[in-house]
Amino acid sequence: MQERQDHFAYCVQLLGGTTAFARRLRIDERAIRRFINGERPISDGLMRDTAAALRAIGDEAIAAAGVIDAAVPSQP
Repeated sequence: MQERQDHFAYCVQLLGGTTAFARRLRIDERAIRRFINGERPISDGLMRDTAAALRAIGDEAIAAAGVIDAAVPSQP
């Protein structure tokens, strides 16, 4: 149980913190804090939604890096 809470908290931070995570997943910030603190169980569905959000942000980051690479000349 604690391992899931710890990993969930880590994922929340990767996604920009509680506020950014709440906006992205459309979940109340207080609920997220309750999940992290162990006051509410973290469902498999929430973990799947978290994984999907991480994949989406990864894709967005790769696309943004590509724009930078195309706009900024490489060093000789």
